[in-house]
Amino acid sequence: MVEKFTSKNGLRIVAEKMPHVRSVSFGIWVNVGSRYETKEENGITHFIEHMLFKGTKTRNAKQIAEDFDQLGAQTNAYTGKDQTCYYVVALDQQIRPSIEILADMFFHSVFDPEEMEKEKQVILEEMAMTEDAPDDDVDERLWRAMYDNHPLGAPILGTEETLKSFTQQQVIDFMRTHYTPDQIVLSISGNYDDALIGELQELFDQFTTTTDRGVVEFEAPVFHATETKKTSQVEQAHLAIGFPGLKVDDEKIVPYLVMNNIFGDSMSSRLFQRVREEKALAYTVYSYYSAYSDTGAFMIYGGTSVKQRQLMEDTIFEVIEEFKQTGVTEAELKSAKSQLESSLLLGLETSYDYMTRNAKNELLYGKDRSVDEVLSLLTNVTVEDINEQIQTVFNQPYAKSVISSDI
Repeated sequence: MVEKFTSKNGLRIVAEKMPHVRSVSFGIWVNVGSRYETKEENGITHFIEHMLFKGTKTRNAKQIAEDFDQLGAQTNAYTGKDQTCYYVVALDQQIRPSIEILADMFFHSVFDPEEMEKEKQVILEEMAMTEDAPDDDVDERLWRAMYDNHPLGAPILGTEETLKSFTQQQVIDFMRTHYTPDQIVLSISGNYDDALIGELQELFDQFTTTTDRGVVEFEAPVFHATETKKTSQVEQAHLAIGFPGLKVDDEKIVPYLVMNNIFGDSMSSRLFQRVREEKALAYTVYSYYSAYSDTGAFMIYGGTSVKQRQLMEDTIFEVIEEFKQTGVTEAELKSAKSQLESSLLLGLETSYDYMTRNAKNELLYGKDRSVDEVLSLLTNVTVEDINEQIQTVFNQPYAKSVISSDI
């Protein structure tokens, strides 16, 4: 059972006991990501995520790493378009000192200018790594095409120009604006004791800000049905196609997920069977989706030899047209439900899985959505629901991103 606690400063804690495991997973989830940035700030959320590991008032970067390692704890962080997460997974007897280190980083990072310059070089290498991975690069370029001049289309890592411009004061000011207690969820799952909840409330009562950020009003994202091409000396051509999708709280989101599974998110899917199994045009081909508070995107990716790029693209659109014309069968629906049910349940095998799920439920929906509730929604999906989503998604203009050596 998920318990929720709200501290005096507005910070929320979601907690779920798992007495049958020996681990505890703890995450600090901040309701801020790259879409909260101005053009000049692009990449600063990700930069802050990196800098929290680079030294506090009492620990330098090496000591932070050594302290976690001595506890046998696993720690990491990541930045998305709408959220940032810092987390640690430790044995139950080591969770308290592990959380203390993470809290030290969160509240007492010094953002030393010398360390900032060093970390900028690290992120420049991360940018280069993305560009050297064409499957990642083609996706990044698709987002820029779909949401040009909107924060959703901007790269999470930022650009070389914006990254180099960040100052210590800029970082501090951004955190004061966005790292407010009303925008933070602490999520803990595993074999912890009741006293730890009170200790968390006391430990995270350190905010110096006196003003809540409140709800950020986003500029409405506008989808652009456009095309972007990049010439690169790659062995394979890479193709990404994007359609407007559903927002995360849309009442049709579950049928939409089932439709994605049948179309291209499984080995038995229409897309995989036609492109890979029947025509042998690609090793990797699939569909996927992203959903946010006010918009979403349904996307398709395929990689093939340069000479077969156009044939693969034509085949993908053949599958789309047949999907629109024929709809889905009861057998496909039954198989998809079984796959998604299995994926949901198998994805909740560790304390980290529960910690992540509970935090996202709180941030996205403001409440816990039980597994049984989600499974009930899945069970009630009909063929008619799926066919409606097929028409909704695929009768819209699309954007396209291509990386190949023959453009």
